[in-house]
This record gives sequence, structure tokens and C-alpha cells, in this order.
Amino acid sequence: MTTRSLTEDIVLMANTGKIIGVNSNLLRASFEKPVVQNEVAFAVLENGTRLKSEVIRIRGSVAELQVFEDTTGLKEGDSIEFTGALLSVELGPGLLTQVFDGLQNPLPQLAEQCGFFLQRGKYLEALPRDKKWAFTPSVTVGTQLSAGDALGSVPEGIFKHLIMVPFGLQGTYSVESISAGNYTVTDTVAKIKDSNGKSYDVKLMQTWPVKIPIKCYAERLRPTEPLITKQRIVDTFFPVNRGGVFCVPGPFGAGKTVLQQLTARHAEVDIVIIAACGERAGEVVETLKEFPEQIDPRTGRSLMERTLIICNTSSMPVAAREASVYTGVTLAEYYRQMGLNVLLLADSTSRWAQALREMSGRLEEIPGEEAFPAYLESVIASFYERGGIVRLKNGATGSVTIGGNVSPAGGNFEEPVTQATLKVVGAFHGLSRERSDQRRFPAIHPLDSWSKYRGLIDSAKTSEVHGILSRGNDVGQMMKVVGEEGTSMDDFVLYLKGEFLDAVYLQQDAYNKIDEACPGDRQEYVFNKIYQILKTQVTFKEKDTARSFFLKLTQTAKDWNRVEFKSKEFQELESNILKAVAEVTVNA
Repeated sequence: MTTRSLTEDIVLMANTGKIIGVNSNLLRASFEKPVVQNEVAFAVLENGTRLKSEVIRIRGSVAELQVFEDTTGLKEGDSIEFTGALLSVELGPGLLTQVFDGLQNPLPQLAEQCGFFLQRGKYLEALPRDKKWAFTPSVTVGTQLSAGDALGSVPEGIFKHLIMVPFGLQGTYSVESISAGNYTVTDTVAKIKDSNGKSYDVKLMQTWPVKIPIKCYAERLRPTEPLITKQRIVDTFFPVNRGGVFCVPGPFGAGKTVLQQLTARHAEVDIVIIAACGERAGEVVETLKEFPEQIDPRTGRSLMERTLIICNTSSMPVAAREASVYTGVTLAEYYRQMGLNVLLLADSTSRWAQALREMSGRLEEIPGEEAFPAYLESVIASFYERGGIVRLKNGATGSVTIGGNVSPAGGNFEEPVTQATLKVVGAFHGLSRERSDQRRFPAIHPLDSWSKYRGLIDSAKTSEVHGILSRGNDVGQMMKVVGEEGTSMDDFVLYLKGEFLDAVYLQQDAYNKIDEACPGDRQEYVFNKIYQILKTQVTFKEKDTARSFFLKLTQTAKDWNRVEFKSKEFQELESNILKAVAEVTVNA
């Protein structure tokens, strides 16, 4: 990895401006030559340090820019250098296993140069320039191609990384020359020419603006295939489809991070991208430490080999939070173009929204609810719309599934960020403080949550079981007022059945290697047995007897969840459960 800074590669353009105002990380600068929205510029300190910024509003000959660094030392009259390029990321082999910040600086390499405290104005190349990749062509000279079509591939870990025609090219191109060999990401591997005979070099690496979706595919498809996360409450009752979008709002300490890490580890996807957007540094460090040590259940190798982390903590500059979200979704779209299934987990979109609110206030825009910008809903919608499943030009399919954690203050789901998110997502997994305090994991509230997607279990059965859970909860609430003595035996049994379902099926033991992840076939099998038990009419003479029976049954069923599927012990415990139920069945 070269230590040369990206800024050293940028040819200084004549388009410079002067700072006429500084308001924290918002700059106002005058300019003479044209600038464009979302253009990258550099604010230059007296000592020559160049701070990366982005144009976010243009009024006449005055541009307003958000700076991705601490602006201490900048003053009126300092120069601004406009680059003419949009805020972009590097796309190519070498992305996987990396840990980037929101501007795609590789943090381990930054730490090597700067130590524990990162220096402002230091920007590194995202992809290693010295590493060579074995390129194998998949087309020949004369082949007609268009943007997004594969020219060949290089091996990247367990994947075949496709090298594609640059996404920004329009029309049809023919291959002029191409050859196999070992190349760095900046080497030319092929030449293509358009209908006018103009030639273009194709390298292993290309760049793409983060705020423009990659649309080099044939068509978008409707998400219909369930994405198995191996969390029973999700896959059975509130499923997520491959290429769908979902949100996980919840108060602090309700288990969002644990659920996210288990989903990242066990979800049946090819690539996992985690965008830590403004979360506490302790949680991010925990993720960075644990993921390299985690063994991927699918490959038996390190989980980091198919993971990419965008790391932006609450202590980093606010403006970089927005960049981290867009960087993550752009990288996800890139791997989707290869026909891979990608899961993007953004934690937390509330921090991103707070950054938007802060910048909107400095821009003196008319505020919306709770001082968030009036365009909050459209910004959140445009982010989630970049998820989806697509059919590529070669007939293959790829998907980006987006899961956004939301951290509403006090767990209030009526606040603007949660409400704006609920309008665009297909599944809502609301975490409950009450369930978290009761140590029920996952703390997804089974009555408040919902999903528009179709899961792997028959919807008629899940609706029926959900009804039992709902009615059992109603009885439980009534019992808090009238007590057990004011409750009929039938209602009391219904309540116990709901508690049994919750404890045995909705909850999982994250500390048990078997129960932390429940495969789809096991879920279907166990659900059908639980359904059979819930539909069975049982009879008891005393409520204490009923309570004692369901407590024993619950413990046996929990032990059943912790043993290997279809093992001898599994079958023995299943037999014990069914025998116990048969003994109390009406007309047994």
C-alpha cells in the first residue's frame, strides 16, 4: 500500500474561491468559474493542510460547503480549491475485509501513519496500488459490450470479482484489446472503442459518485424470495425478502447491536456491509474486534472475508455521517452488479438524520417537525430505494437488502425519523424496552412489529398463531386488573399458551451455538410441532396444575432448541413433549 495521499494526485485547477464565512463545519465561499452541486473542494489552511468538503448549496456566485473535518483555523479570506469531481468512491478488487471511514479512507493504514489520533487533512487511497491481481478475460476482441458488462474477473477471497465496463459510459462499445495477466488496480487490462472509433482504457478499478445510484442492469424485480436470517421471530412472523428493506427501531440497550451482529453472521447472503453511522465508539470497537475472530458458518473461514465495514463514530465529524451511509450503499450496489446478494446494515440512521438537522440549521432552512429538515422523508426514501433485487444484462440476478437501525430518543416510535422510515420500508422490527428488561431476546415486540413480505411458513398458520399470542396478551393484561381468580380456566390456558410460544419459539439463546441461529428447515419443522400443541385442547382442574405443566413443557422445549436438529436427543425430547401434551389432551 502506497502512503501517497489522494490529494497529491489531484491536479490543482484554476477554479479557486475565497472563504467569506465560517459557521462550524459549514463554509460560504465565493467563486468565479462554474461549480456543481456535490462537487468536492478543499479548504486550505495557512500551513497548507487541505480539508475535504462538499458543495451542498449554490446561490449565485456563492457556494456553501460542508467540511468533513474540524474547521479550527479556517478564516475569511482563505482559499477554496474546487476539483470538478463529485464525491466518489473507488470500486475494484481489494474492498472486502477492509475497514473504511465515511470518506473511504482505510483506517488501519491511517492508524499506521497517524497513530491513535487521526490527523485532519490526511486522505489515503482506498484500494492498495501495489498489489497485483490475476486477471482472466471472459470476452474476446470484437465483442460488443455496454456499461456494467463483464470483461473478465480476478479472484478476491472466496469470490470471483468481475471487472466491468465503467458504469458512466453510454452506448455500445467493442473490445479493441484485452489480455490475461497480473495487474495492479491502476493498470489497463483492456481497451474498448465506441461507434466513433474513440478508445477508452479499462482498468481493474473505477470510481463512482456516491449519491448517484448504479443502474447498469436490465430491470428491477419485485422481492419475493425470503431472506433467511435464522432468527425465528423474523423469518416466521416478520420476514424480510431478498432485496427488501427493513428497519429495527428501539431504545438504547434494547439489543440492536447484538441482533445486527447475529444477522450479519447468519443471514443467507454473499456480502455483508456494515455502515456504523455515528454510533458510540465502544460499540464500533466491539464490532471491529469480534468480526475478524468470528467464524463464518457458511465457509468455516473468518467472517471478515465477506464483510466490509464503514466506520464513522459519534466522535468523528458530523458531516462524515452522511458520507458513510452513501458510501456503504454504493459499495453494495457495486457487488450487486456482479450478481451477488448483499446485506447492508446501517447503524444508526437516527445519527445520520441528526447530522442532516444540524446542517439544515446552519443553512437556515425552514425547519420541519422537531427541527429536522422538511425534506427528511425524501432523503430517507431515496436511500432505502437504492435497495432491491435486479436482473442484470446477462440474465443473472443480484440484490441489495437494506436494514436500518433507528435510535429514537426514549424509544418513542412517533418521532420523525422512525415515522419517515416506516413509510418506505417493507418490514418493521420494533424493539421493546419492556421485553429487553425481561431478558427476552430478540426483544422484537411481536404485537407492534409487522412485515409486508411473505415468509417461509404458511401465512394462514402464522396469522392463526399470532392471533393466539395476541389474545393471550389481552388475557395477561386483564389478569393484572382482576387477578387469576377472576379469569376463567380457558382464558388462563390461552394466556399460558401465548407465554409458551413466546418463550420457546420467539426467543432464542444468543449464547448457545445451536439456538442462536435456526435454519429454515428446522424452523418449519419446529413451528409445525408448536402449532400442533397450540391447537390442541388441553384440560386442567386447577390453575396451579396448568401453570406447572406449561413451565415444565417450556423448559423441555427450550432444551429441545439447544440440541442438534434430528439427532437422537432431539427426537427423544420431541417425544417427551408430545407425550406430555397427550396426557392433558381433552378426550385423551
